[in-house]
Amino acid sequence: MDLLEHQGKRYFAQYGVPVPPGETASDPSEAAAAAERIGFPVVIKAQVHVGGRGKAGGVRPAGNPEEAAAVADDILGMDIRGRTVGRVLIEEASEIAAEYYAGFTLDRSARMYLGMLSARGGVDIEEVAESDPDAIARLLIDPVDGLDEAAARSWAEAARLDTAATEGAVEILLRLYEAFTEGDADLVEVNPLILTPGGRVLALDAKVSLDASSRFRHPEYREYDATQPRDEREAAAHARGLQYVGLDGTVGVIANGAGLAMSTVDIVSQAGGAAANFLDIGGGADVDTMAAALEVINDDPGVKAIFINIFGGIILGDVVAQGILDALERVDMRSPIVLRLDGANAAQGLAMLEPVFSEMFTTAETMPAGALRAVELAGGGA
Repeated sequence: MDLLEHQGKRYFAQYGVPVPPGETASDPSEAAAAAERIGFPVVIKAQVHVGGRGKAGGVRPAGNPEEAAAVADDILGMDIRGRTVGRVLIEEASEIAAEYYAGFTLDRSARMYLGMLSARGGVDIEEVAESDPDAIARLLIDPVDGLDEAAARSWAEAARLDTAATEGAVEILLRLYEAFTEGDADLVEVNPLILTPGGRVLALDAKVSLDASSRFRHPEYREYDATQPRDEREAAAHARGLQYVGLDGTVGVIANGAGLAMSTVDIVSQAGGAAANFLDIGGGADVDTMAAALEVINDDPGVKAIFINIFGGIILGDVVAQGILDALERVDMRSPIVLRLDGANAAQGLAMLEPVFSEMFTTAETMPAGALRAVELAGGGA
């Protein structure tokens, strides 16, 4: 789950990371009133789940209530990289003496946490990594040992932060690390982390990505989940509890297990077609899950054929078959279906489905054969 900036700053504040005071608004009058409460000058920022807001004109200052209302009016409704701005953050303007970058993420190959710190903040860190990789001080952290003050201090020195910023940066790094680990985050990032002329260090931005699988430990994350950007297909799948990602192709894909689902998307591409989605029903899917998956795929107007690729293990072939039968009773299927069913109870499942096999519902013995047939039915292929 990717948080909006105002959500990320509120999340940081829970862990003691200092952020500028701010409020959100969804119309110009609310923005002007918020700016008066905060005190001028303020900065008004578009709240969307994409970067590049400043370059697009979505981050602008205001010095009085009238200007705050006018700036908010300009930004609200703006399209920034395909996202429409529906809310703005009004924040106290900060004086900046220096800008830094700080972030924590996962290094899966090392099986450790990765901290990144740089004295070159305020610009895209990807550009810094490409043009001057030595400008980023990287720190691998063993999750068992964690990050202590001594390591944070050495890290800040290695990043060549200004001496005046060292104490404040060390404190923030420790708190950011806590936010990263205790909150089950995949990424926490501050760019820029600033030093004010008065010597204060604070987070001027917040980029936070939380592990959605940790929601059972964090019921408060429902608020963040509700604001995730989803198209109609993704929203329908999410409401049914399905692991779904919308794509731009014409072959609807249903598989069990993330690895098999990704492989199915790939093999559809190798067969000359393009997947309309990634949909993983999971290893423990039941009849209702299978039926819901077919309903979601069937409702996608871009889908011209459906490839169901299931290997029975935890989910049994007869359960898959019953789910398909239930879906066929509930839904008027628009697109032809190709089924590859293998593994545990596959023979029983295929026997259950035999009475409904037709030109609109066929089987394939192998994954490549199923993908090729689905691509042909969707009107593609070599």
